[in-house]
Amino acid sequence: MEGIDDKVLDKFIDEALYEDVRDGDHTSLACIPSDLKKKAKLLVKDEGVIAGVEFAERVFRKLDPDTVFTKYIEDGTDVKYGDIAFEVTANAQALLKGERLVLNTMQRMSGISTMSSRFAVEVEGLPVKVLDTRKTTPLLRFIEKWAVRIGGCTNYRDGLYDWIMIKDNHVDACGSISKAIDKVHEYLKENQLDLGITVEVRNLVELYEVLDKGGITRIMLDNFELPLLREAVATIKGRFESEASGGVTLQTVRKIAETGVDFVSVGALTHSAGCLDLSLKIQK
Repeated sequence: MEGIDDKVLDKFIDEALYEDVRDGDHTSLACIPSDLKKKAKLLVKDEGVIAGVEFAERVFRKLDPDTVFTKYIEDGTDVKYGDIAFEVTANAQALLKGERLVLNTMQRMSGISTMSSRFAVEVEGLPVKVLDTRKTTPLLRFIEKWAVRIGGCTNYRDGLYDWIMIKDNHVDACGSISKAIDKVHEYLKENQLDLGITVEVRNLVELYEVLDKGGITRIMLDNFELPLLREAVATIKGRFESEASGGVTLQTVRKIAETGVDFVSVGALTHSAGCLDLSLKIQK
């Protein structure tokens, strides 16, 4: 689980289980002997890219330390209807207690990894990275960004705290791009912070202002038409990183990438991803 903080993950699992279980899974407590062990299979009922197998193992081992978990399909693998991702043998009450948490999370993660994989395939062979955004579900961002990585795309910033991004609202509130850049450098120096700096530009006039000012990491070219985007990338000439953003789709991402930008940010990786249909079935 590269890039995942174990403490954050365990806290998420604990809180999700509390939301669902509270003082007990009364149906299972009533119907199933407390010492009964059962085997269950994770069945794939859709086509896409699986994600969350490692998460499922973490949940079941937390609920029953004696869990036997047999993984058949690794995270990031293409799957089809009828595939079995894993088998798990554990206390039957524990299986049912964790079933919905595992399925809900895996279905969401797999939808995102499937969407990410499709975007990654579209730009295959080009020297560009497809980035996610902050358009994520509150409190689930680390899970959703994990799924983006599994699908083959790249995380941008984790939040407002780890990267400076001067966008149109910041510029309009501050007065100008140059003033905003100056203020950012003052702030970083005063607070002894070393953060990357992206500046969003809406047209070539703003682009030239950024180029004249300098002192930044990346220029985000927002909603530029393709001819204008090519001109902008040629104007930047590699002096700073370049990023295209705004309404990027599977149908447009390759043409955008072919303009020579270094990055393409795609909110759709998370905000437009569906869910992969999965099912956990206890074996008779």
